[in-house]
Amino acid sequence: MLKNYLKTALRNLIRYRFFSFINIFGLAAAMLVSLILMMLVADQLSYDRHIPDAERIFRINSIGVDERDIPIPSQENASSPMPLGIELMQRTNAIQKVVRFRSGLGGNVADGNDQMTGIPLTGFFADDGALELFQHSLEYGDEQTALRDPYALVLTKRAAQKLFKSPNPVGESIHLGKLGTFRVTGVLRETDHKSHIVFEALASMATVASLEQAGVLEKLSGRWSDCWNVWTYVQLKHGADPGELHTAFDAIFDTHIKPLNAENIYKTKFLMQRLLEITPGEVKNNQIGPQLPWIIVYILAGFASVVLLAAGFNFASLSIARSLSRAREIGVRKVAGASRWHVFTQFIAEAVLTSLFALMLALVMLFVLAPVMSRLNLAQTIQFNVFGNVEVYFVFIAFAVIVGFAAGVFPALVLSGFQPVHVLKNLSNIAGFSRTRLRKVLLTIQFTISLFFILTVLIARDQVALFRNQDHGFNIEKNIALSLSGTNPQTLKNELAKYPNIISATATSHLPAAGTSLGTGMKRSPEDADFTSMAYFNVDEAYAANMELDVVAGHFFRSEDPGASRNRIVINEAAVSQFKLSSPEAAIGEVLIHQADSAEKMIVGVVKNYNHRTLTHRIEPLVLFYDSSALSIVQIRYEGSYDDACASIEKAWALVNPGLKPVYRDLESEIRKFYDLLFGDVIAILMFVSFLALLLSCFGLLGMAMYATEMRRKEVSIRKILGSGNSDLVLLLSKGFLSILALSVVVGVPLAYFVNQVWLQTLAYRTPVGFQTIGLGVLMLCAFGFLSMASQVIRAAMVDPIRQLKND
Repeated sequence: MLKNYLKTALRNLIRYRFFSFINIFGLAAAMLVSLILMMLVADQLSYDRHIPDAERIFRINSIGVDERDIPIPSQENASSPMPLGIELMQRTNAIQKVVRFRSGLGGNVADGNDQMTGIPLTGFFADDGALELFQHSLEYGDEQTALRDPYALVLTKRAAQKLFKSPNPVGESIHLGKLGTFRVTGVLRETDHKSHIVFEALASMATVASLEQAGVLEKLSGRWSDCWNVWTYVQLKHGADPGELHTAFDAIFDTHIKPLNAENIYKTKFLMQRLLEITPGEVKNNQIGPQLPWIIVYILAGFASVVLLAAGFNFASLSIARSLSRAREIGVRKVAGASRWHVFTQFIAEAVLTSLFALMLALVMLFVLAPVMSRLNLAQTIQFNVFGNVEVYFVFIAFAVIVGFAAGVFPALVLSGFQPVHVLKNLSNIAGFSRTRLRKVLLTIQFTISLFFILTVLIARDQVALFRNQDHGFNIEKNIALSLSGTNPQTLKNELAKYPNIISATATSHLPAAGTSLGTGMKRSPEDADFTSMAYFNVDEAYAANMELDVVAGHFFRSEDPGASRNRIVINEAAVSQFKLSSPEAAIGEVLIHQADSAEKMIVGVVKNYNHRTLTHRIEPLVLFYDSSALSIVQIRYEGSYDDACASIEKAWALVNPGLKPVYRDLESEIRKFYDLLFGDVIAILMFVSFLALLLSCFGLLGMAMYATEMRRKEVSIRKILGSGNSDLVLLLSKGFLSILALSVVVGVPLAYFVNQVWLQTLAYRTPVGFQTIGLGVLMLCAFGFLSMASQVIRAAMVDPIRQLKND
């Protein structure tokens, strides 16, 4: 019986090819979104699931508290103070193992002979139990001792391949920037297992003490006030109660954190987070690696549900639209003895078969889109592998069957309920469904949503164009940013000065308006209760000239006395207002207290406000420090062509750093790249969503047009006999559809305008939403709507009245 149902269903799909194609393509487009979401969730749920007894592993998070020591939910951090792990081991017997990861491992690599390779390497310092706890096995080296000794280094296989020619580099040495020489003690085995901790190398935590003593790393070993650079993981003993740690947390807070109150330092309490709840999980500050928040999953799931509902509605609408051509078939089958259940089962079989074909098409579309998806910043950030989880494909089949049944159950109920005596005598008796307003309401909602997404895409596109063309307040043209990689900046600047096409060179800590922001605290008097948060840059004396900044009062840093300049600062006009100084001139000679070291810094200059942060932010208070030890980039102004400037830079670099490849990029491109990265994924996703929403809306309109024209063929024939022209009939048949589009525009335009104004208001510089943008969006919506209904309306208007009335 099932075989006969499937054979008949396949024949009907082939017989009504156009109808079948529309249904299959519409369902496939909706399934594509759901499949991507399912694969994304499955991919994220695979993180750290390979670890045995993972339910006994927790990460210790820190959370900021207010003046009453009450935790502030928005200030929960994934990181914690460095001494916390050791202190916990001493205060409770519930812990079997503690593993800490500390940031700070990274730099350009040189081999044991100090031959610079110019290849960057990044990772963490880690306790020697890290490999065992997170189930990292070594292809070369001893897992028990690989991270035990000072200056021991474990590499991923990919990092080892890019650094060494030998497949087994254990015993080799590499020089890692300012950190010194490390000995390779292990190479990780490649695996498909995923971890939320991503690295190229792990160095032994035993190395940290000597680096702190030498002043290369900040001293965090005994500091409870710093909770930003270390991530602490604990494995509990079998049968241990996690609640035992809360008692230890309270004791640690009273002993080590509370006394910090007198020093006006950020205080934290501590929380436990299960390893398996990190990703997907709740949003935390200062994550160690990629993490997908549940809120994103919920939003995507909501969107997928809406798309599937729209596709299911279209399927039902199109199926009922075809009911008139199959009404006599149903009547004849019932007269021949078929029960309502037989007819219902037949239509359900057709719906499920259509859904399975849609699944096949959706998978083909997924394979085609996979390379594009992999280039999205979101996919790269969370390391999303579209085809990384094979098990999810088995779920797809069940998913397709469920979707087919859900989409086909309503048409099957309606069509199987046709009475033979009615449908064989007069088809108009089944027209009751055409009078319902539900389909028109749903179709109006679909087109309204489509218009909303279309206008949002256009507004986001205009916003990116504004960002790319907006004046930042400093000169970004013909300026190249060169990474110092440990090079003495003054030596490099002296060499660059020998080339006539190099106008100026300045060293700085990071690039302006390119997405990186550093902050510190300053206040005018020790009696002030709080420090004022300020953005800061470390610069040298040539920074203002290179950037073409206007010094409105005082002077910029001078090279004559670099020692004295370390205790001097330059601020912007926004800082003058923030500290309630009467004027830029009055600010000269005033002293501000630096939060980091409580040192007094004298203001020697004030620069005109400029957008030192991205254009998404308003101009905020800024302080410039003179600190030669914190410079990492040289900005090089040039004249002439970019290629000639690069050639000069490479020649100068080769004399200062023979063997090390220079890493440089165009400053203007780097700044504009930030806006492309910020909005690129958003625009790409919105464009896809807009296309999908509009496509489903058009399919719904097509189904409604098919149904309406089928129902009114006799009316059209009579009108033609009475003298109505084709143009009159086209207008008559189009009225209902035009009203749907008009109502969608009336509702969609204000909705898109006000919703987009919400996020536009958060930007310091925002594009206006004008009539040109709105008109273009409305024109696109109407054009697709007209094309969707035109074929059916014109076809109905061109019907031969004699043949139509003769057949009836």
